Amino acid sequence: MNPSRIEALRHLEVFSPTEFGERRIDVVGLGATGSRIMMSLAKLGLVNLHGWDHDTVEEHNIANQIYGLGDVGKLKVDAAFEHIKGETATEIIKHAEEVNGSQGLGEIVFLLTDTMASRKAIWDNALKFKLHVKLVIETRMDADNGRVYTINPSQLEHVKQYEETLYTDEVAATSACGAATTVGPTAELISGFAVWQMIRWFNIQQGKGDALDNEFIFSVRPYQMFSRTF
Repeated sequence: MNPSRIEALRHLEVFSPTEFGERRIDVVGLGATGSRIMMSLAKLGLVNLHGWDHDTVEEHNIANQIYGLGDVGKLKVDAAFEHIKGETATEIIKHAEEVNGSQGLGEIVFLLTDTMASRKAIWDNALKFKLHVKLVIETRMDADNGRVYTINPSQLEHVKQYEETLYTDEVAATSACGAATTVGPTAELISGFAVWQMIRWFNIQQGKGDALDNEFIFSVRPYQMFSRTF
């Protein structure tokens, strides 16, 4: 038995990886949130995990990503593969390339690239109204606040409301969720919320949950939380 399946027994009352099966999950961007999300998914006992990133680990990544000093210079997909396999025995499927929307993605997609322009391109070309994609989760983060969007890309109202939240990288540079400063504990929080959104979505599919928040905003200075459904 895969050791990650053994670990998963501790949370079976909340989430069953066996019931989830081998649905494909794509994590696009393995940075501050993506690297943590991928590790969390593996620790949940999930196995059909695809990680996308063309960047290498740099020293400044150590403070807010899962990587260590020994990973500097490695491709992020390779470093993530090694850490996740070492901790869970799960082997993620690596894609050392930049996603531009031409690639085929799976049923569940975490959209976590570095720029709003790349996110919009992927959304327009690979996610929007693609019937095989059931769930898109996107996060945005600043030093002390963040947002999580949870979207069914085939639902017209979800598409309309979500697209109203998209802005340019010029706006992002001065917005609450567009600054270059990031803090590891904030990345931990937003990654946890993102994975919980996937868990809640799946439980709803199984008839075990209520309505899902499509937009979730939080701040830690001071502590504030806000959510809404589309």
